[in-house]
Amino acid sequence: MKSNTWTIIKKEFARFFGDRTLVFTSVIMPGLLIYLIYSLMGEGIGKMVNDGADEEVAVTVENMPESMAPMLSGIDSAMTITNAAFDQDDIDRLLDKEVNCVLVRFPAGFDSLIQAYDPASGELAPNVEIYYNSTNNASSRVYHTVDGFLTSYEDGIANRFDVNRADSEDVSFNMADDDDIGAMVWSKILPMLIVMMLFSGVMAIAPSAIAGEKERGTIATLLVTPMPRNQLALGKVISLGCLALLSGISSFIGIALSLPKMMGGDAEAMMSFNYTAGDYMAVLLLIFATVIIIAAAVSMLSALAKDVKNAGTMVMPLMLLVMLCGLIPMFQSTTPTAVGYYLIPVFNSVEALTAVFAHEVNWTCLTVTLACNVAYTAIAVWGLTRMFNSEKVMFGK
Repeated sequence: MKSNTWTIIKKEFARFFGDRTLVFTSVIMPGLLIYLIYSLMGEGIGKMVNDGADEEVAVTVENMPESMAPMLSGIDSAMTITNAAFDQDDIDRLLDKEVNCVLVRFPAGFDSLIQAYDPASGELAPNVEIYYNSTNNASSRVYHTVDGFLTSYEDGIANRFDVNRADSEDVSFNMADDDDIGAMVWSKILPMLIVMMLFSGVMAIAPSAIAGEKERGTIATLLVTPMPRNQLALGKVISLGCLALLSGISSFIGIALSLPKMMGGDAEAMMSFNYTAGDYMAVLLLIFATVIIIAAAVSMLSALAKDVKNAGTMVMPLMLLVMLCGLIPMFQSTTPTAVGYYLIPVFNSVEALTAVFAHEVNWTCLTVTLACNVAYTAIAVWGLTRMFNSEKVMFGK
């Protein structure tokens, strides 16, 4: 009995280790990809946390109390503090997300007011107002720094003043408008959702379209028909891309409609759309160029696989890489403008989509992305044609 068990074990080990593709995708690739993904995510998170940390921020303080001057100056070395009254022009500067500034307004005679205020009186406490722009990383960082300092100081003196108390619904201390906030949210979330939905659509149909035909033996019938192999390869890629596009669009619409409810209080900001017809056209072109190249890549892997199950195993590393590309915009403050980034397939589509949704379209980078994805698809179709011409690949001979 033991010898029979040992025979089965040796047989399974021989089958597994005799297949170099299976060993690579099952043993080596998972650890390698996890190391790569976690390393890049760690760098991205660190960059996101420290983003804007070295950028100087102009902080204008109106009615600076004598008790606060030395303390505010010491909480952040990147703050350049000016003690002056601010007007509407200063407020308007906050609307520009490229300007690093924060405005702080203390009530006149702040020190005397907090000394005279009785928390048990039920009257409104003196209110300190901090105006900032949440779509500017440096402005948002300094706002949280000043707000945290004042809140701690408030707790230390028995809550004798308030910070950013909104006395009416019309009062807002975040000067970023709904369009800016919505664009920021969409640009972080939608590119990842789009590429993942497109990839899922391809994964649902591509393995059975080629590896499935090999497994069923029907691929031989296609290959003996009087049809050029390049036309067969192109037909497979385009049909798979179109079908995956339908599946991806359906999933994308469902997720997009559910996002405002998932985001709760940010629903109103998220539903703020201000995209032009050109933006929508750019998104459609990018989606089509992305799904075609994904379909071509998965088709090549499927052609190398022996059956549908093996194809699924081989495509798994590609799925992890696509997922990584989709996550990168979440850890970026701005999209890169160097053309070299847009030569990388899938990653270029994610970055281009991020720029469109963030209202930061670089038409040169967008054009390079589309051209590269079409060129890479053509190369993949050529490679798939060579595979169809190889009996070793198609029939294992």
